[in-house]
Formats: sequence, structure tokens, C-alpha cells
Amino acid sequence: MQLTNKLQKTNQQTLARNKSKNLKSLLTAATCSLLGTTGQVNAKAQSQTEENQWQFDTALMYYGETDRVTAVEGIIAATKEFDDEEFLSLKLTIDSLTGASANGAVAQPYVQTFARPSGKGTFDVPAGETPLDDTFKDTRVQVNASWAQPLTTDYTISTGLHASKEYDYVSLGLNASLTRDFNKKNTTVAVGFAAFYDEIEPEGGIPNPLAILPEPKTTAIDDRPRIGSSDNKTTIDVLLGLTQVINRRAIMQFNYSFSKVDGYLTDPFKIVSVVDDLGLVQNQIYEKRPDNRQKHSIFWQTKYHFTSTVVDFSYRYLWDDWEISSHTFELRYRIPFGTGYIEPHLRHYMQEAAEFYRPFIEQGDAYPSYVSADYRVGEMNAYTLGFKYGLPLKNGQELSFRIEYYQQDPENPGYDLPGVLQDVELFESVEALIVQINYSF
Repeated sequence: MQLTNKLQKTNQQTLARNKSKNLKSLLTAATCSLLGTTGQVNAKAQSQTEENQWQFDTALMYYGETDRVTAVEGIIAATKEFDDEEFLSLKLTIDSLTGASANGAVAQPYVQTFARPSGKGTFDVPAGETPLDDTFKDTRVQVNASWAQPLTTDYTISTGLHASKEYDYVSLGLNASLTRDFNKKNTTVAVGFAAFYDEIEPEGGIPNPLAILPEPKTTAIDDRPRIGSSDNKTTIDVLLGLTQVINRRAIMQFNYSFSKVDGYLTDPFKIVSVVDDLGLVQNQIYEKRPDNRQKHSIFWQTKYHFTSTVVDFSYRYLWDDWEISSHTFELRYRIPFGTGYIEPHLRHYMQEAAEFYRPFIEQGDAYPSYVSADYRVGEMNAYTLGFKYGLPLKNGQELSFRIEYYQQDPENPGYDLPGVLQDVELFESVEALIVQINYSF
């Protein structure tokens, strides 16, 4: 699981003024989100350029799934303007993950025993329950830095660096973007680029894909089939964007992004069950995914400032050569509330399964070239419902609170369930609570 939650600051109340600077802020923020970069100019820093001081955004987030993963994430971001529209942005993210994660095996009407990821020691899964590896634990530290400045009156360039470290994972990256203003700065075009190098060194090493897992042992001896201790992947992202001021109240944005990933894309901790015609597990094998992936996405966002409220609607369509496709609809509506505001949030995500997704393999069938029972690459619907409450403070400071409910519903993409698999839950819903506190100063 990857956490992609980032500090989000809305610009709706400034659409009717300072158009050129807000356009750059909105476009750069969207470019960063799609390219996985951070640390760009925010609206508050631009509206306070005369102070020429550091502006800070801080956040503390809790994410908790029922009986599964729990994450706590802290973020601090800082932006400073040195000269006219020249900005240095820094961001530090620290998160901790604990709990249980589904290993891909099917539930059974009896107790199942699995080896731990290291291959040393075992854990038991009660009858009828989804097999969850309860040893999931990790801490991630991520640092981002970027510099943005105008090249001419109409051109702005931004460059950035990224680095993150987890227990078994290292990621390094760089990014750059260029924006061009037209039409009296009411139209902005952007092009962005990012490159990443990631290396994984999982506990227990890289398992041999499609190999049968040996019987779990209670001893410290690890006899799992391995092909190495580490592996890596590279990612190239490209983005093209257009932002248009429609009138003094409305702004619209369109983006196209392309991503190419090459290298080790298999999850070393996921397995697939092989079952007989009664649905009983005969053995487990390691999953295997293709070693390359190409993704495309288009994104449309519209923000409209009514007399006192602001509506923010967006839609994203993603497709790739794994035959995964997804639709994401998102709606926010900011309403004045007392001295602050309240912002309801609704998000609906729909995903089609990867061509190699299979919840299990039937005994006697030839193993496919690629296979994964990971529900994250399967068919699903997901919903997020919640709201944010913001309270402006003195000197441009702001305190906000966000609480949301998230539910992910994996679905059967059309497989017949043999025997006992009809009596157990193979496509179990995942529910989570998200709580976040932000303070900007």
C-alpha cells in the first residue's frame, strides 16, 4: 500500500483576483500531483509576496482500516519567495504503517498456517477468514525540494528532487516543468517531466515467481525458492496541461499524463492459491506480474466561485497495457460556516481488473505467464465520503480538520467459485477512517 495523501490547499476564494499568479499556482499544483512531485508555490505564499517570509503548511493524518492496516503520517512543507515570483519549496513526510495485509490466498473452512515473509516462523488464519499477514510494519521518510522562477514575463520553470526511504525500499527522483501564459495570462499551458529510480530489498529476498511455496515451518530455517536479494525499477512520467480562466468566477483545467515503468513490478509478499474442484487449497504459488507497464490518464477539473460558495468538480480516466482502466469522480463544495467554512467531499472510484488478475488457480490448469490475486489490481468500486472544516486565524494563518469514511468493495470479475469457495468471503470489503489536522502559518 502506498500513501499518496498530500497537503491540499484550495484557491477558490482568489479566483476573482490576481488571476495570473493563481493560474500558475493551480497549474503547478496539478502538475506536481500527477508527476508525484511536491513543494510548489501555494496561493497563500503568492498573496503575501510583500512579506517575503517563509510560509508553512503542516498536517497530521490518521488512516485506519478495520482489522487491517493503520497508518499515521506527518507532513511539514515550507515555501519562501526570494525575489519576485522565485520560490524555494521544501517538504518532509514521515509515516508509519502497522497492521495486517491480505497476502492473496483464499479463505478456507479450516485453519490455515502460513510462513512469515522472512520465511522464519509461522502464523495461523482462522477458518473462514481472509488470510492476513499481521507482520506488516514499516516507516517511511520522504524529502522533496523544488525551485520555481519566471524565465520571462510569460514563461515559468520549476525543478525538483525527491528521495524516500523505507525499511526495504528506496526511491530517488527528479522533475521539471515549464509553463507558458497566453491571452493576457488567462490561458496557461504546461509541460512536465519526472524520472524515478526505485530499489526494493524485501525481507527474505526476491521469491521465484510462480514457484510453489514450501510447507511452513516453525523452525528458523528458510527454504523458500529465491532468485536474489533485491531488484529495481525505473519510472518516466510526462504531463501536458492546459488551464483556462473562463470568467471572473470560473477556472477550468485539462491534463494528459503518460507513465512508463520498467523493472520489478511484482509484489514479493503476495501469493496465489491453487484449489481443487471442491475449492480446497492444494498449494500456494508466488505471484508474477509483467516487468513493464505503460499508463495513460486524462484529467478535467472545474472550479466555480458563486457569491459565497465554491464548487470543485474533477474527473479522471486512466488506462494501461495491463488492461486496468479506472474512472474517478470527485466533488468538493465549500460553504461559509460561522467565521470559517465547511467543505463536504465525495469521491467515487471504479476500476476494471488487470488481464492477469485471478482470485485463485484451479488444479490441473496450466499456470498463466502472469498472475496475481492482489485485490488492488482486481475489479473494484471505492467510495470516500466526508468533510473538512477550516478556520482562518490571524495574519493569514489557518487551522483545518478533515474526517472521512472510505470503503473499497472488490468484486468478482466473472469467475465461477468451486465448492467451499462459495461459502467463504473471497471479495471482502475494506473500510477505513481518515482523520487529518492541518495548520498553515
